[in-house]
Amino acid sequence: MRWSRTLWAVGVHAEGEIGRVVTGGLLTVPGATMQDRLAWLDGSAEGRRLRRFLTSEPRGWPAMSTNLLLPACEPGADAGFVILQPDRAHAMSGSNAICTATALVELGMVEPREPETIVTLDTAAGLVPARVACAEGRARAVTLDMPASFVEADGLVLEVEGLGRVELAIAFGGVFYALVDPAPLGLSIEPGEARRLVEVGVRILEAAQRRFEPVHPERPAIAGIAYLMWCGEGPDGLRNATVLLPGRLDRSPCGTGSSARLALDHARGRIRVGERCVFRSTIGTRFDAELVGTAEVAGRKAVLPRIRGRAWLYSIEQLGLDPEDPFPEGIRLADLWGGLARA
Repeated sequence: MRWSRTLWAVGVHAEGEIGRVVTGGLLTVPGATMQDRLAWLDGSAEGRRLRRFLTSEPRGWPAMSTNLLLPACEPGADAGFVILQPDRAHAMSGSNAICTATALVELGMVEPREPETIVTLDTAAGLVPARVACAEGRARAVTLDMPASFVEADGLVLEVEGLGRVELAIAFGGVFYALVDPAPLGLSIEPGEARRLVEVGVRILEAAQRRFEPVHPERPAIAGIAYLMWCGEGPDGLRNATVLLPGRLDRSPCGTGSSARLALDHARGRIRVGERCVFRSTIGTRFDAELVGTAEVAGRKAVLPRIRGRAWLYSIEQLGLDPEDPFPEGIRLADLWGGLARA
């Protein structure tokens, strides 16, 4: 056996959401900052090939993310990381940050200390301190101080073919979200509704992406609406369901989406600084959230969210490319990949 590329990775999931972490075999990603690296992964032919190699079949599949663990660019950070998903590279993700911090501690890449190990992650959305609760040599939970989050626009009305007028807001929680209440559309966040949530959510998301192009005022590499999040309620409290391309639900309550929702709820007077809440996912897993303060982002009012969740390692693997493999960038068919089969 001879491989022309070999990468080492660990399988991790945070409250059900898969966030594989590449721990070795990738020598460098060009760029002096994490924003530069994000732009290279999205904008260069080599970067796109790497993303397709890791996210397409047979080495990847639609319902997962792959995190590239990289040397930090910012002083004081322990590691940098960029999230690779089927559609593009993304600046920040709460569930993936929880997966990455857990892997760093449980693999001994950052020396574990009890009762708490602080891991500072360098992301294209800024530095994200992760406080890893440790006991008996294990990472038991991770608390993230998320990037300053803000509302880009509220009270928007979008005409969506087949649905009519849909009300939404756009908010930043590490990436940009379209936030929609599922109730007016006759939807609820529960497992049996997963397919309808995705089908309707993708239609709204794609319409919003065509209509709106938000750009972070201080980090221009972060642009465009990345996801749609259904912001609902259930008998157990607040529920989140994030829709990701090519068309699936985040299994976790979603850290960046929770942060965007906190920014929106604070702007609407529904939550105050110092208050806490619990967000649950479609499968019932939970993130604990707290609004710890306010800030400004280029003159805009912003909030400082804190998100807590758990992650578990479940595999150790080597990913390779046989030089005779006829699919060096993987396989995508429209049965699972939809429009991304051609991307």
